[in-house]
Amino acid sequence: MNIRNARPDDLMNMQYCNLLCLPENYQMKYYFYHGLSWPQLSYIAEDDDGKIVGYVLAKMEEDPDDAPHGHITSLAVKRPHRRLGLAQKLIDQASRAMIENFGAKYVSLHVRKSNRAALHLYCNTLNFQVSEVEPKYYADGEDAYAMKRDLSPMANELRQRLAPKKAGYVVLVSRVSLEAQGSALPAWEEAGPEEKTPDAHSRGRDRKQGRESTESTHGPDS
Repeated sequence: MNIRNARPDDLMNMQYCNLLCLPENYQMKYYFYHGLSWPQLSYIAEDDDGKIVGYVLAKMEEDPDDAPHGHITSLAVKRPHRRLGLAQKLIDQASRAMIENFGAKYVSLHVRKSNRAALHLYCNTLNFQVSEVEPKYYADGEDAYAMKRDLSPMANELRQRLAPKKAGYVVLVSRVSLEAQGSALPAWEEAGPEEKTPDAHSRGRDRKQGRESTESTHGPDS
């Protein structure tokens, strides 16, 4: 099983997966809107034959009064491939891309109040927290939980992974500089790692076509 960034030629198969798995469906232009606006954030899971068995459709939200944050618009995994951890991997990959490309502080989604399996996944495995209840969010009148996941632990982990690489690069440059200057001090006393946090990109607001669907995809898929 392979998780990779979604390409334009994947969009029709992502839509087909959505139609098989979820009651909330979208026109193809909605998939293209995500793919063109945030190409880094949507991912697919494919089997050994290259067939798409799951996907996550994600975007960045634009709210000038809030910290930069992403949103999971839709998540689906075909029934024969559930309980393999694919949903968790898809959301983690999209969340990581939100941090690396846009400096996202958290990610949000909506889930039906009645979907206990999805709630177990989001709360117990992915550490989402319920932020509010949105009455009659879905077309059939069911309420939704609005949920958020703090991305700072993942961001800290990513920084820790990058720090040794950055430190090694800076020390190497510093050592060359010191040798040229005849300094006797060890390179690590002269230089340290630098960190760069990606800025959040400014984008136009999403004209919402329909209700996002992240809930009818899987059981406790950890």
